[in-house]
Amino acid sequence: MIVDFLAGSGEAGETVQMTAAQLAELLELHVTTARFHLDQLVTAGILEAAFVREGVGRPRKVYRLASGSLTEEGDSPAMRILTELLADSFAAQLAGDPVTPYEAGRRWAEEHIPAEPAERAATPGAWLAKIGRLVDVLGTWGYTPNLSVSGSGRVATLQLDRCPFLDLARTNPAVVCGIHRGLISGALARFGEDGVDVSLEPFVGPQHCLARITTTNPFTPSTAPPTPSKETA
Repeated sequence: MIVDFLAGSGEAGETVQMTAAQLAELLELHVTTARFHLDQLVTAGILEAAFVREGVGRPRKVYRLASGSLTEEGDSPAMRILTELLADSFAAQLAGDPVTPYEAGRRWAEEHIPAEPAERAATPGAWLAKIGRLVDVLGTWGYTPNLSVSGSGRVATLQLDRCPFLDLARTNPAVVCGIHRGLISGALARFGEDGVDVSLEPFVGPQHCLARITTTNPFTPSTAPPTPSKETA
């Protein structure tokens, strides 16, 4: 895909940069279609565009990987996942099935997390056990979340420190937050929890965000032991 073609090194280690026409030929696309997707990747902060002049005539518009995006951390698990998501989203758009960042995150969960035939959590303890499974999933993305609980055990708040997509999140938080909301809701759905509300609050600190996850499923009321009856004299 586009990112793959631009991720290598040119002659003498130079950054690879191509025009929309060059990439369209490699991808066997109409140049207008290629340019549309290239501009989307620029908006997302994955690519950057520049005008270069070679000899006389108008300068050419070229595209290359954005500084500090995939080039510097391309071997990290998070960046490999992001590249995969972008490639899948691009392929879906070409097939006439465009997906939002939220949908891309859910699709990743559906494709990579085994479904568990589990019932919905009926107690705070069972709910938090599933949140623990979610924390394990987030670990594969490079996170070590800090967990706090409120709302009688119904609300789990995850502090996501040192986001591996920090640069992209600063330029386009809707993309990163959408992917994470989809990942969280999709992962919990694989654990049998469809009824969840997920909200993300980006940059509550310089390098961390908050994810609040609330179950909308009712817990089974705890039953108190029966009160012994008093014998009448």
